[in-house]
Amino acid sequence: MNIPFLDLKAQYQTIRQQVLRSVEQVLESCEFILGPNVSAFEQEIAKYLGVKHAIGVGNGTDALVLILDALGIGPGDEVITTPYTFFATAECVSRLGAKPVFVDIDPTTLTIDPKKLKQAITTRTKAVIPVHIFGRAAEMSAIMDIANRHGLFVVEDACQSMGAEIEGKKLGTFGNAGAFSFFPTKNLGAYGDGGLVVTDDDELAERVRMLRAHGSKVKYHNELIGYNSRLDEMQAAVLRVKLRYLNEWNSRRRQIALEYNKLLKDLPLQLPDPGDKGEHVFHLYTILTDNREELRVYLKSRGVETGVYYPTPLHLQPAYADLGYRKGDFPVSESACERNLSLPMYPELTDEQIHYVAQAVRVFFEERGA
Repeated sequence: MNIPFLDLKAQYQTIRQQVLRSVEQVLESCEFILGPNVSAFEQEIAKYLGVKHAIGVGNGTDALVLILDALGIGPGDEVITTPYTFFATAECVSRLGAKPVFVDIDPTTLTIDPKKLKQAITTRTKAVIPVHIFGRAAEMSAIMDIANRHGLFVVEDACQSMGAEIEGKKLGTFGNAGAFSFFPTKNLGAYGDGGLVVTDDDELAERVRMLRAHGSKVKYHNELIGYNSRLDEMQAAVLRVKLRYLNEWNSRRRQIALEYNKLLKDLPLQLPDPGDKGEHVFHLYTILTDNREELRVYLKSRGVETGVYYPTPLHLQPAYADLGYRKGDFPVSESACERNLSLPMYPELTDEQIHYVAQAVRVFFEERGA
């Protein structure tokens, strides 16, 4: 049996006619930039997330950059985040001339450790970017408490966690603003690039809207030095179709993860913690194992594709050599990078495929006497 790591074609077949109809309507209208689908999607996703403002932008990276820029983050400022994330989380800080400061992760949730966050705050710290990694919620109550006591902005990197919630609130809505990605592989993915900024702050929302369109409210009248970062009308049309299925797809992801956890529970693996209050929407199902490379090769020989997210922590990336971090500075993040392996995860996975993957993992360890 051959099981892909991700099968976007399977999902497309379930919504094909609706997508084609929506795309055709865009083509017939010839309204391609900030048209009615973008406006409608912004309203629909704002209602879904329970926020006042949802602003479609070019991609998830731009969402982070625009938020930080709108908050006035720049040279001389420090922004605290985790080294166990995609490069863009810190890249956006550097792009604005500020300095990313890293804090290690919690070994269970793999999100930023609030207990270590306080130690990294200095007089130059202006913001914190918690990352809801793989769809798992960071400890937002503790993070917000620390940020409020120190007067820090909180910008949630929710690019992998669309639809997850804790305490009755969707992730991305706890801080000053949240950033989402609609990269095609995401739980709510477009058929190209796309991103979203969400906030309840009217002034911040206005600045982000201006920044995404060259710093202007009115065409040819530029009040700020901005960007060209707008959600595409075609992508908005696709996302409007997909949004109707998001809860159903996320529910299936949780079911798959719980089945994986049940089938793999007695093996020498660290399984992902699903939380008990809907904290996880399993953008990825990521295990930790000391046998990562051997297991990956073995699964490939059995037709099972896997992924590694991420092989190198940000503090050890060549681009951040000038920050002066060394191997051993963040041992939990470094261990996660060395041991993580993501198994196939998408709503269209069948029970037969899930059991095949789990059985292959089990046989690997049984053959090694585990």
